[in-house]
Amino acid sequence: MSVNRNSGTITADDTVVTVSGWVQDIRNLGGISFVILRDRCGTVQITLPKKKIEPQLFESLTTLSRESVISVTGDVKRSDQTELGLEVIPTSFVLHSPAAVPLPMGVVDKVNTEMDTRLNNRFIDLRKPEIRAIFELKSLMLELLNEVMTKNDFSQVFTPKIVEAGAEGGSSLFKIDYFGRPAYLAQSPQLYKQMLMSTGLDRIYEVGPAFRAEHSNTNRHVTEFISFDGEMSWISSQDDVMRMIERIVDHILKGLRERGKKQLKTLGKEVNVPSVPYPVLTYAECLKMLKSKGMELKDGDDLGTEGEKLIGEIMSEKGNDLYWIAEYPESEKPFYIMEKDGTPYSFSFDLDYKGQEISSGGQREHRYDKLVERMKKKGLVPESFDFYLDAFKYGMPPHGGWGIGLERLLVKMLDLPNVREAILFPRDLSRLSP
Repeated sequence: MSVNRNSGTITADDTVVTVSGWVQDIRNLGGISFVILRDRCGTVQITLPKKKIEPQLFESLTTLSRESVISVTGDVKRSDQTELGLEVIPTSFVLHSPAAVPLPMGVVDKVNTEMDTRLNNRFIDLRKPEIRAIFELKSLMLELLNEVMTKNDFSQVFTPKIVEAGAEGGSSLFKIDYFGRPAYLAQSPQLYKQMLMSTGLDRIYEVGPAFRAEHSNTNRHVTEFISFDGEMSWISSQDDVMRMIERIVDHILKGLRERGKKQLKTLGKEVNVPSVPYPVLTYAECLKMLKSKGMELKDGDDLGTEGEKLIGEIMSEKGNDLYWIAEYPESEKPFYIMEKDGTPYSFSFDLDYKGQEISSGGQREHRYDKLVERMKKKGLVPESFDFYLDAFKYGMPPHGGWGIGLERLLVKMLDLPNVREAILFPRDLSRLSP
């Protein structure tokens, strides 16, 4: 009997199996040779004792090029010399696809490969178990996210990615030709999320692409990323939103730590799960903290990358990986954020993770007149947003929400050096292919 198996699930109870995968390596040791076959579950050793294998089968298997795709049928034997404790003695094989020589990059070679080379040959880069593990964890993250959102009575929605107006002005919008009319790729689903708050869909979330035409070529910025956005009605303050985000992030981190053990082991990583609630710093407090470290910023200034990093170092010394920065200057926040009456600040927050913002949100301005005032204050023309403002004219409950960059969350959790490590086919200032 022949049993089709992934290499990682072969057991001592199997007698004859067919295993399929990529030829990772071939070792010729005179009277015996070995083919290491790899699939998504791991590797299996195909052992070829020269005197016990048909000469044509031995010759064909030992002259294959690395990364060729084959299926091997053979007898399962115990072996103390292999990771599985088993080996396969082949009786036949099928060559599905020979790999060209030389390879554009190695899979198991202990040689550092430039990021551009890796991304240009992503199909091979992803054959590396440690690279593939990142995306398996990303998939698990989405599974956990859907779990916790369902548990908290959120409905999943999908909003347009081709829009007439941007949620944050036009400076970072990709303009496109929409049948002769100007249109844009969506920066975020912000306007649509808020419109839905007037419908009775009290809690909604969306996971989808977002586009930012920012001329930033850093290890933190790309032009297309996956954003996790949520919005919830009937809040009493922005604290309600912050507590919800804590529940979500806590569930994701705990789930990845428990269910992603195999991938984390492959990466040599551990997931630290900070206790909730996370510490809250105000923007004003952050200015004082930075001043104590010799970084002078005046009220209203952006904390910037260096400021965020320094705050992260200070909080890390206190044992805090995750923490809030709240009540930013209203002048620095979009028109839909509610002002803190009588102050120059706003009901807004960022969630920072090890010195980098991974989420931004706050309480929204739900009062029509105040919202129009905010738009004018920001230099926007309210008439250009009639489709959005109409939802506020006929009954809008108090609400708030957030946006979280899923790749940034994963990168900080795993301490990866570049956000591109968590994106299959990144898009940035210079990369439009593959």
